[in-house]
Amino acid sequence: MTKITIKETQNPTILKFEFPDFITQNESFEFKNIDDAKNSPLAQQLFYLPFVKSVYISGNFIAIERYNIVTWDDVKEDVAEQIESFVAQGGIILKADETKSQKQPITVYGETTPNPATLKFVINKMVTKTAIEFKNIDETKPSPLAKELFNFPYVKEVFIDENYISVSKYESYDWNEITLEIRSFIKGFIENGGSVLDESLIVANPKIEKQKIENFDTLDTTSQQIINILEEYVKPAVAADGGNILFDSYDEKEKRVKVILQGACNGCPSSTFTLKSGIENMLKDMLNDEDIKVEALNA
Repeated sequence: MTKITIKETQNPTILKFEFPDFITQNESFEFKNIDDAKNSPLAQQLFYLPFVKSVYISGNFIAIERYNIVTWDDVKEDVAEQIESFVAQGGIILKADETKSQKQPITVYGETTPNPATLKFVINKMVTKTAIEFKNIDETKPSPLAKELFNFPYVKEVFIDENYISVSKYESYDWNEITLEIRSFIKGFIENGGSVLDESLIVANPKIEKQKIENFDTLDTTSQQIINILEEYVKPAVAADGGNILFDSYDEKEKRVKVILQGACNGCPSSTFTLKSGIENMLKDMLNDEDIKVEALNA
């Protein structure tokens, strides 16, 4: 019987169920409901579970997002067992012929961000559930697309999340001169079957491992509350601007919250204002503690 490995992600509501072998090659599929999942009998089966919000299939894993009516600790073993049983009985994960025909033309458009050095390129399909940042070409093993982007002399950093790619440029270049070239390259790369991100290789990146909330249940209550506030209220806002925020630590004595800014948020002139006037004030208010301080670790 196929043995499923359960892996946590940066998002406490999303869990990855990994297979020992690849279940799809250079393609990713996201399903929001049972009707959406007609090309994946396994995903349809999973949607019969009342807590399943979305199903994402890529590489060697299935990522499942849950509703808050349960905790993963209560149900994850049962879900893994159900997936193993489904496969053992000959169940189909993806209908090969039909999934090939559901390919859509790729559209890519550029969006400005609060950071003048960063532009957000939005794609009309989900490319990953795992946010990842690349500071240089040596870090790009999980992402053939990021590796190619670093071959452009003006690309300084690349950040990939959900359905967009944030590209940061060097100051001496003008967006008016390079935006069309980047947009056209990303569009052509994906349409020609290029891999945006091989999720199975991200695990090997120690930086990403460090940033994961691996032991949420063992953290102190305040840290858990901070993570939940960041996930629910802050992340959607910074994602809209092409960035990401990760919880790093909370010092109970100093009342100091340390976070990591990624993508457009990293190095943004307005990020200090956002941290102090936005996130810090929100945490003070929601935690009812005026001594809370927030600082960013951008290493």
